Amino acid sequence: MYLTKEVKSEIFAKHGGAAANTGSAEGQIALFTFRISHLTEHLKKNRHDFNTERSLVLLVGKRRSLLDYLKKKDINRYRAIIKELNIRK
Repeated sequence: MYLTKEVKSEIFAKHGGAAANTGSAEGQIALFTFRISHLTEHLKKNRHDFNTERSLVLLVGKRRSLLDYLKKKDINRYRAIIKELNIRK
């Protein structure tokens, strides 16, 4: 599987502050971004996998809502995570 415990803890340690801090908005956005990139690569090979496409759209929506929350709450954290993850807007 592409998303193991070690990969998750590494993502949260890098972006969430600590490996156990799984509730931070930055950590969740980073995890969603990792999953979105994986699903995007899968869909490039499997164009007719519509269930995965729907999952991808839902993930992008979740990430967008978290980014909107972060933008409203603290613009500096928002700008930092956008720059760090290379998410364009």
